[in-house]
Amino acid sequence: METPYHAGELAVQNQAGVQAEAASLGNIIGAIIKPAAKDFLQDQRFAIASTIDSNNVWASLLTGKPGFVQAIGDRTINIQATIPSESLQIGLLVIDFATRRRLRINGKATRKSDDSTDIATQQVYFNCPKYIQRRHLVADATQLSTTSVQDFNSLTVKQQQWITHADTFFIASMHPESGADASHRGGYPGFVQVVNAKQLVFPDYVGNNMFNTLGNITVNPNSGLLFVDFECGNTLQLTGKASIIWDERTQQFSGAERLVEFQIEGVRETINATNLRWKFAEYSPFNSVL
Repeated sequence: METPYHAGELAVQNQAGVQAEAASLGNIIGAIIKPAAKDFLQDQRFAIASTIDSNNVWASLLTGKPGFVQAIGDRTINIQATIPSESLQIGLLVIDFATRRRLRINGKATRKSDDSTDIATQQVYFNCPKYIQRRHLVADATQLSTTSVQDFNSLTVKQQQWITHADTFFIASMHPESGADASHRGGYPGFVQVVNAKQLVFPDYVGNNMFNTLGNITVNPNSGLLFVDFECGNTLQLTGKASIIWDERTQQFSGAERLVEFQIEGVRETINATNLRWKFAEYSPFNSVL
């Protein structure tokens, strides 16, 4: 029987014992942009892009006016934003924190002369609302201060504190044939542990059983993380290699099914990455207590 999953995804589904559950969800994955997805995109202002640059995988923040990501056909998405690499493959996660809705769009990217990007869609589907903390957009009209970017080889003390206080981050992964993917992770502050300045560990909780991210990591460990300071508009991007931990170390985290270990190879901190600001409203009821 034909499956929408690649070998890495199938391997993780098998190890987790959820092959039947994943197979039953496979029919939601398709290349067609359905009316519900087109309608959802019209109001959105926040997206995460997964791209590759010189074998480094990055998760990058994209923001814009309502409709800056829009369907211009049944299999084409246009992004009115500069994609931060020449990656031919792109994974896009469009997320609305207020409603806890998120849409995944994966496909092939083409940079246009007006600096926008078209995506020929290969996979388009909504994800469940689990682990999304509710936030409300409260400001977007302030004049954006000068953006500054700094690169590091490891995390500074301040960056480590940023991560340990985070309740949300995003992860980018890449499969050699199936392409890029961007995903969301959430929990109570402290759910991401800083082992040292070059290493993080975080739990993988019960999700939709598709294992798009972990399936990609199984085949290709190159991946990227993005932390967003929702109150100040700053971002912290990490690129490196991820691996899955299935052993008794998962007991360190309440509710964890597995852990992901992330070895940092590069750090990029951007001050004033966006002029959008969000106010925290409430934690997800699915969050696990550490």
